[in-house]
Amino acid sequence: MNLHEYQAKELLRKFDLPVPKGIAFVENLNQIQESIDTLNGPPWVIKSQIHAGGRGAGKFKNNFNEKGGVQIVSEKNQVYKIANSMINNTLITKQTGIEGKKVKRIYVEESCKIDREFYLSVLIDRNTSRPMLMLSASGGIDIEEVAESNPDEIHYVYFSDFANISLKKELIEALSISSKQFEELNILVKKLINLFINIDASIIEINPLVLNDKGSFIFLDAKISLDDNALFRHPELSDLKDISEEDPLELEAANHNMNYVKLDGSIGCMVNGAGLAMATMDLIKQYGEEPANFLDLGGTANKERAVKGFKIIQSDPKVKSVLINIFGGIIHCDMIANGIIDAVKELNFKLPIVVRFQGTNSKEGREIINKSNLGMTSIEDFAEAAKKAVELAK
Repeated sequence: MNLHEYQAKELLRKFDLPVPKGIAFVENLNQIQESIDTLNGPPWVIKSQIHAGGRGAGKFKNNFNEKGGVQIVSEKNQVYKIANSMINNTLITKQTGIEGKKVKRIYVEESCKIDREFYLSVLIDRNTSRPMLMLSASGGIDIEEVAESNPDEIHYVYFSDFANISLKKELIEALSISSKQFEELNILVKKLINLFINIDASIIEINPLVLNDKGSFIFLDAKISLDDNALFRHPELSDLKDISEEDPLELEAANHNMNYVKLDGSIGCMVNGAGLAMATMDLIKQYGEEPANFLDLGGTANKERAVKGFKIIQSDPKVKSVLINIFGGIIHCDMIANGIIDAVKELNFKLPIVVRFQGTNSKEGREIINKSNLGMTSIEDFAEAAKKAVELAK
C-alpha cells in the first residue's frame, strides 16, 4: 500500500526524523490562507499529492502555468490561487502515463534552503531477503538513472543485527560529508530503520535527503510503501489508504477476495493460485503474446467468482481471448466447469475462451465444457492451451 508524501512525513515526524513543517488539504482548500500563517515563509512550497514520482517535472492537463506539480510561491495571495489550480486538475508525469492522475490532495510546506542533495532509501533486497540501505551523493533525480550512468555512486549497506546498526566511516569520503554530518546521518539511519521495521514497510525512499544552509540533514521528500500482507497488524495505517488512487477493477476484485492486476496484453487470464497464474502468464509470453491481467480466483473458484472474474476481464477492451487455467482440489473441476458455463450464459460472454483443467474430476470438467455448445475450447495440455489462446487472440 502506497502512502502520500504528507502521510509518509507524518510517520517520519513521529520517529523524530527531520521533515519540513507542512499542512495537507484533502479535496478542498478551506482555510488555506489562514493555515499558512502557522508556517514559516515566504516562500512556501505547494505540492500535488498523487501516487507517482516526477511531480515537479510533470505537467497539468489544464496547463495554467508552465510549472509542474511542485511549485514555490513567494506571495501569500498566490498560495490559494496556485493550489486551487492544482486541485482536481490532472497531473501527467513520466510515471503516470499520458492519462495522468487527478490531484485531490494538496500539501503546503515550509521551504528549505538547499546546500546539497542526496538519495537515501531502505528496502527489502530480493536477492538476500534482508533489509538494505541505499545511499548516494546524487539525489533529487531518479536513482535508476544514477544506477545506469554512474553505478559506483550508489552505496549499499546490509543489516543483520538491528540492535547494532552503524554506518562505515568510509562513507564520509564517499559522500563528501564531514565527520559531524556522518554522525548525524548515522543517528538518522538508525531511526529510519526503526520506522521501517515498526510499520512493516516494503520501502522508504527519501529523495532528496538534503543538507540545508546550516549543514543539517532534512528529509525533503518521502515515499513509503507498506507490506499489504502485514496491514492486519496496523489497522491505523490501513486507514491511510487513498482508494481514489487505486485501480477500480483491482478494488472490485479485492472486495471479492480475488487478486487482480491489470496489464497491457490481449489475453485475459483466470486462474486459481498465484503460482499457477504466474506460470500461465509466462507461457502466454513464450508463445508471442502478452497477458492482459493477473487474476487469481483463490481456492473457491465457484460460479460467483467466475461471474466477477468474467465481468472484470470483459471490462478491458484490449482483451481478445481468455485462458482459464484451473487446478481442481477441494473444489472439483466438474463443479467449476458448471460455474463457468453459468457465468458465460449469465453475462452473454462472447470472447473466445480456452479452458484447461487439471486435478480432481478434470476429465469430467473437460467433457462438460466440450458439451456446452458455447464455443469454448477445452485442452488438457498446459502449453497447448496457452498456444490456442494466443491463436484465438490474433
